[in-house]
Order: sequence, then C-alpha cells, then structure tokens
Amino acid sequence: MSTDTDRIEDALRNIQIAKRVRLLFSVVVLVLFAWFFTNALSEVGFSVGEIVEYWPEFTDALGDFFPPGTLFGVVPFVDVSQYWAFIQERNLLLQFQDGNPVLGAVFVTFAMGFAGTVLGIPGALILGVLGSERVTPYPFNFIFRGTMSVIRAIPALVWALIYIPLGGVSPFTATLAIGTDTMGNLGRLFTDALEEVEDGPIEAIESTGANSPQKVVFGMLSQVFTPFIAWTMYILEINVRIGVTMGLIGGGGLGQVLQTQRGLFRYTNMMATILVIFMLVVSVEFVSQRVRSYIRGNEEGTSLLKLVVEFPQRMARSIWE
Repeated sequence: MSTDTDRIEDALRNIQIAKRVRLLFSVVVLVLFAWFFTNALSEVGFSVGEIVEYWPEFTDALGDFFPPGTLFGVVPFVDVSQYWAFIQERNLLLQFQDGNPVLGAVFVTFAMGFAGTVLGIPGALILGVLGSERVTPYPFNFIFRGTMSVIRAIPALVWALIYIPLGGVSPFTATLAIGTDTMGNLGRLFTDALEEVEDGPIEAIESTGANSPQKVVFGMLSQVFTPFIAWTMYILEINVRIGVTMGLIGGGGLGQVLQTQRGLFRYTNMMATILVIFMLVVSVEFVSQRVRSYIRGNEEGTSLLKLVVEFPQRMARSIWE
C-alpha cells in the first residue's frame, strides 16, 4: 500500500514540477516578447504623442479623401463626381479620341502583371521540372531549387531596381522584374506539384520504351496540367498587385499616378486612383478564382465579398512578395 502511495505522490510531484517549469517558460517567453516589442517600437520611432499631435492633420486629409457632398441633393454623401472627374482627366480607364480608343493607366498596370506572368512561365517550367528529384537526381536538383530560392529571396521591387540599367525605371523594367519574380515563385509551386505525382502513369510510359523527356511530358506533366493552370492564375493575381506597387517607384501605371498625387498632397485624386486600383485587382482576382474553381471542379470558389474584405492585406503583402 505504501508503495502505491509513494508512486502517486511521485506522479503528483512530477506534475507540479512540470506545471512550474511551463509557468516559468511562459514568463520567460512573455518577458522576451515584451523586450523585442519595446525595442521594435523604439527602433521605428513609434510615439503616441506624435499621433495625438498630427491627428488633426490626419482628419483633415480624410476630409479630402472623402470629399463631402449629397445624394439626390438631400442625403449627406461622398462627392463621387470629383473622383470621376479626375479619372477622366488623367485617363485612368479608357477614353476615345477622334473615335479611337486610348487605353488608360489601368491597362498599363494590368499589362505589366499579365506580360510578366507570361514571360516568367517558360523559366518557371524549366526550373520547376529540373528542380524535382523525380527528374534530376539528388543533390543536382538543388542547383535549380537554389536558383529559385535566390530569385524568391529578392522582392520584385528590388529586381526592378536591378534592371534599371537596362531601360531606366519604366514599365519595361517593371515587367522584366515581375517575369523574374514569377520564375522563382511559380517554379517552386511547379516543383512541389511534381513531387506529388503518382508512380503508375510514369511506369506505364516507361513500359512503352519512352525516353526521359517523354516520361516527363506524358508521365508527369500530364498529371499536373490542371494544378499548373491553377497556380499560374494565382500568380497572375499576385503579379497584378505587384504591378501596382511597381508604379510607386516610377514603373508607370496606376501606382505612378498614385505616387504623383501623393507628392502633390491631392488626397481626393489619390482616393480616385485607389478606387480604380481596387476595381482592377478585385476584378482580376474574381476572374482568376472562378477559373481556378472551375478547373478544380469546385463551383463554390471564393466569394466576391471575401475578395473585397481581404483586399487591403493582400495589397500590403504584395509589396514584398
């Protein structure tokens, strides 16, 4: 009986010790977190006093972002006519001159994202296939995996700066940067998809006496054709958002218009540009989501409301993707 009692007391004591250790560990983690957070705030110069000091200027700017007006001449509302006037003045959408359509800044932004995606697909396909251990034996496949990792480690904005000697800061270099970024990101997705293919079709192709390229094309790529399209559409969504951020460094399109108006402190014009950016990005993402849902046999997809709600955080992520 005493042995059982001792065993129970030992187990209870071990539980109490484990609880104290966990508590001590939690306290240490909390202290370290508070220390890092405090130093981070100090490093960026965060100050509540500065927020209070400049709050009136911020509220005045909000009044310019959303110019007051009325709806039907009665209900207080935002004066959207000022947005539309700027959109037409700067030709952000589409205008007709002498009966001929003139494409606006929104098409420049979309063109950068679309052309960059298409330019990056061949390189992504080559790196993605050769990076798979099923195609290139280990450790040689890590040459291609490493190349993709290096490309992905450098943000698209930095690639644009690297390409400045080729053509200055322009839509051309911005498109090259997006294409390069696509090679790394899309190539890695291709590699991961190829690692999951079934062995059966590959063995069936081998039994016919097929050579290595034929095994890759008909035994492997045929299995991942649908995921490849889905991933490419997903990268297109990202690249259109990146196309907006490229304009912030002078790459043209809507981003450059936004940056120019910010420098002039024309907040109403900034908001008009942001609305056009919003319409472009959400439209591309909605079409992409529907295409991806269709090819995957999922008719539900992602709702338009969810795309709208998550728009700000996706734009923020795109700056350094």
